[in-house]
Amino acid sequence: MFDRYLIRYFLAVVDHGSFSRAAAACHVTQPTLSVGIGKLERALENVLLIRSNQRVELTEAGARFLPHARRIERAFNVATQDMIGAADLPVLRLGVLSSIPDVVVADAVAETRPTESHRFELLFGDERELLSHLAKGRIDLALTLVDRGSKRFLERVILTEGYALAIPATHPLAGEAEITAEQLAHEVMIVRRHCEALSETSRFFTERGVRPHFALRSTNDDRVLQMVAAGLGITVMPRSHRHEGVARPGLKGFKAQRRIGLMAGHDSEHLFADPPALIAALSRKLGGEA
Repeated sequence: MFDRYLIRYFLAVVDHGSFSRAAAACHVTQPTLSVGIGKLERALENVLLIRSNQRVELTEAGARFLPHARRIERAFNVATQDMIGAADLPVLRLGVLSSIPDVVVADAVAETRPTESHRFELLFGDERELLSHLAKGRIDLALTLVDRGSKRFLERVILTEGYALAIPATHPLAGEAEITAEQLAHEVMIVRRHCEALSETSRFFTERGVRPHFALRSTNDDRVLQMVAAGLGITVMPRSHRHEGVARPGLKGFKAQRRIGLMAGHDSEHLFADPPALIAALSRKLGGEA
């Protein structure tokens, strides 16, 4: 048997990546935290963490124990809230792919007001960051790229979409249904550095002899759209993005697609079977329903 504070120490080291930062988060000295981790490892008869001067990594045993530790900590918090009469609201920690339009997420939040039914945490990140958070139990559910060949998590596809150009509505070609790469040979472009199809997009233009000047490189899609509308340049982005003053003609011959959906650990299947209102709203809005 072991005390709950040992679980907290272990999770703090995993979440903060070092003993010193974990000790500060737990309001104890580093030697005290180290002694606690050692006590936990002896109780479990396994080394959980590999320590070095640069970083701390989970051992195989530590990786197996991590989801159990997360569940124990969550169960303890729920029990404590129930016994002291706190609002009995479940925690929903949702990770959202940063290239999903912010307006979709904001509209779903406004529609469902999730903080009234959940203790709610929202985290934005790229695909790699969200997979890491999900694997380490830092989030319960991710709205991200799915159908990428991984079997580590449960997945449900919500939206399959292609990519199109984003050009100023005042551009001479804005009224075209499709535009060829060659027609853009002398255009100034904007690079979405976080784009999942960035390498494919670059290869597409290079193969057609188009090597434009880049006026901006950004990981912020709202900023990119504002700059497109202002006439700074054009770009390629998923079709779901919309902005006043920006036209979205197709890029002829560019066939890249992405699949957006929900991803969860195998112990969170209930979030698919009976999704919270916010998740249901996000699914509807991404799927094109009103």
